[in-house]
Amino acid sequence: MNLLNNPTRFLFFTGKGGVGKTSLSCSAAIALADKGKNVMLVCTDPASNLDEVLGCRIGASPVAIPGVESLEAININPEEAAQSYRDKVIEPYRGKLPESALASMEEQLSGACTMEIAAFDEFASLLGDEKSLDRYDFVIFDTAPTGHTLRLLQLPSAWDGFIDTNTTGTSCLGPLAGLTKQHQLYKNSIDTLTNDEKTTIILVCRPDEESLKEAARTSLELEALGMSHQQLVISGLFSAQSDDPIALNWQEKARLALASLPEKLMTMPTTEVPLLPFSPLGSEGLRILWQSILGNSIPTKPERRNELVALPLPITALFEDIANSKNGVIMTMGKGGVGKTSIATALAVHLAHSGNQVLLATTDPAAHLDFSLMKHMENLVVERIDPKEETRRYSAKVMEQAGATLDEQGKKLLEEDLRSPCTEEIAVFQAFAALVDQGQDRFIVLDTAPTGHTLLLLDAARAYHREVERTTQELPEAVQCLLPRMRDPEYTRVLVLTLPELTPITEAMQLEKDLHRAGITPYGWIINQCLAPLNISDPLLLAKQQEEIPHIERLLKTHGDRVFISPWQVS
Repeated sequence: MNLLNNPTRFLFFTGKGGVGKTSLSCSAAIALADKGKNVMLVCTDPASNLDEVLGCRIGASPVAIPGVESLEAININPEEAAQSYRDKVIEPYRGKLPESALASMEEQLSGACTMEIAAFDEFASLLGDEKSLDRYDFVIFDTAPTGHTLRLLQLPSAWDGFIDTNTTGTSCLGPLAGLTKQHQLYKNSIDTLTNDEKTTIILVCRPDEESLKEAARTSLELEALGMSHQQLVISGLFSAQSDDPIALNWQEKARLALASLPEKLMTMPTTEVPLLPFSPLGSEGLRILWQSILGNSIPTKPERRNELVALPLPITALFEDIANSKNGVIMTMGKGGVGKTSIATALAVHLAHSGNQVLLATTDPAAHLDFSLMKHMENLVVERIDPKEETRRYSAKVMEQAGATLDEQGKKLLEEDLRSPCTEEIAVFQAFAALVDQGQDRFIVLDTAPTGHTLLLLDAARAYHREVERTTQELPEAVQCLLPRMRDPEYTRVLVLTLPELTPITEAMQLEKDLHRAGITPYGWIINQCLAPLNISDPLLLAKQQEEIPHIERLLKTHGDRVFISPWQVS
């Protein structure tokens, strides 16, 4: 189907990083503008590459897009918006608390929830104020608000009272303390989001099992909040153009994933977008993308324009290097979909086969790998941490301790706060901390490690508790020891994973900044699922292989011999 059949005025493109949201939202905006409609494109993605996709500089004020009549775009910077909120929340305490306490509060308000709500505030000023959008026929948002953010904004307006009585020191509700005056604006925005005649939520995903499951989870969560007018876009569908075994394998993996489509997605209006042989950049490239959505064939002309002077070291070299150290903690880190579980498992098996004692711990809820095959492997022990169970335990403890002095409204706010992404991260973090002590005499391989912000959050919370003397919860000793151990390069090696694509690399570099703030330097970078090392004959994959080169060169230039490459695996 065509996702612009009878479009509503507001279109929200949502999905994980790297699935094609920005390209698709830009392409849809140009398609509508080419029909003579006045269109506003709003991006709130913290890893936005909107400038590169549209081929012009876009900032906080509307900019006319060259080569496209009646299209304007605005790029809201969530990090700047979040900093504004941090300043707003912390200002009343300046001169009243020590600088160390203020720094701790700053870190507490540096998480994903703060950024989500700050970004929502920015585009709520557009969505909730219809006068600001009077001259636009359509408004397209790249990156819609999460269910967590919307639930927060639907709760009673007792934010200030809750923050004043909150004793945990770790709440992600902090930025809401100064937003009471804007509740009507938020109400208008949510009314628009939940109006099927005004708004369509477009869930963007890749044709792989993990991405499809994530789309189904998002669909259910948003539907429960009243946003039931949804469409699905499956981006990057590949069709082999030869008998190249790699191409046939790629095609078969997508077929199997779609054959087991989650039930929630089966009846949803769906648009399939083919994998292009190039990145759709600029107005003309985005028009070609739209033509492919309409079913028009896109010619593939693979040309070997350039080649890498040298490939990064193979991932096996990294594995051998780690094996020589005989013990310690290895953490694989990266955004969803980059292959953390697969790489962590491969590393654990390699270390065990090398004669080392290994404990592999994963929080992967999708269970893509059959860990039962490793239960009886010599030298290897596997533990699966259940994020839901760890979150349940952690939340119950906080409610028992921090909620004891709150009234019913305050408890309701605290319960919502504990449904935030930060809560699961901290809960899983504490479970990981209990394992790290064992790294003194064997290898501990941790899949889905805590982010730099989570590490600093817990460290900051402890300092904050000391300063204001109002904590009701003591951090376990293992948690207190973990950050120093992670800062010790002899004890812990952090591996940052990415794909050879623009958005995943941008997000991985942001993760690296977070780690540096926590005093942690990654031990190595792994570029996963690469076509670059492979002998390929399929014309479309040859073109994709060329697309990888500048991204690989970018990492080699910035990280040198600490970059390793893992090729696309034929299975």
